[in-house]
Amino acid sequence: MAQTEIELDGLLAFPLTPFADDLEVNLDGFAENVESHVAAGAGALFVACGTGEFSSLSAGEVAALLAKAREVTAGRVPVWVGAGGGAADARAGVAAAQAGGADGVLLLPPYLVTGPQAGLVDYVRYAAGDSTVPVVVYHRGTGVFTAPTAAKLLDIPSVVGIKDGYGDVEAMTRIVTTIRALGTRRADEFLFFNGLPTAEVSAKAYAAIGVARYSSAVHCFAPEIAHRFHRALGEGDEEPMDALLAGFYLPLVSLRDETPGFAVSLVKAAARLRGDKVGTIRPPLVEPTTEQIDRLGKIVEDGFATLKRIEGR
Repeated sequence: MAQTEIELDGLLAFPLTPFADDLEVNLDGFAENVESHVAAGAGALFVACGTGEFSSLSAGEVAALLAKAREVTAGRVPVWVGAGGGAADARAGVAAAQAGGADGVLLLPPYLVTGPQAGLVDYVRYAAGDSTVPVVVYHRGTGVFTAPTAAKLLDIPSVVGIKDGYGDVEAMTRIVTTIRALGTRRADEFLFFNGLPTAEVSAKAYAAIGVARYSSAVHCFAPEIAHRFHRALGEGDEEPMDALLAGFYLPLVSLRDETPGFAVSLVKAAARLRGDKVGTIRPPLVEPTTEQIDRLGKIVEDGFATLKRIEGR
């Protein structure tokens, strides 16, 4: 597979998975959600992944979300989809992604168990199977790779990149440097992503080590802010980045850190404040309190006020 065919430029977006009052997937709401991301300028969509509550979805629901996203986007942007869990589920998910016409797969870590480094490579190899759909490996949780082990992923033809959700900049520096130092075309074209929650907070540090691509959960409810930060990062314009970090992102992260799972719950709450039909979350995630939602609304309001000041400078 030629990695030059992989189109993952611009700001990457992870659509929320809307649920109805009975917590069944709301495909009509999802279609609206997908269209809003495309209209806002997302470079690619990753459906049924972390922000899309992959861990709470059935295989059939993931397939339905992928089909709906492909229908709505109609080829305007690449559509990737999540896979993972137990080894058999991960393998079935990758195969279903290929059968469903996905442009690629974000492979989430093994479910529940932690194996040695050799076992992690075998997990990815087994999940990929004989499929040819491009795979980006999510480096986090039970799937944390050392640099030498990460380099072995290049021996699996369909693996095209690593997305870091672990958050150790030194470890990621070792991985990037080790792979790039191989000096092959495959190593040169291998993709690296910042996949930390609210990735903008760490975006400058990751860009400095050669990991400029990132996904933005903020794109789900404030795409104008997300795109302005992304543009400033690309231009190396420190002033707007620092202003948005101080006036919006850091307060948002402080609220996010109050409760486990708020990396998704707050995003859904913020999207609802905007009027999007995303519904609530599935357990074990929990909804913000009324007081937290009030604070969230003020944080978003302050974010747009900061954006206005930046654009008027």
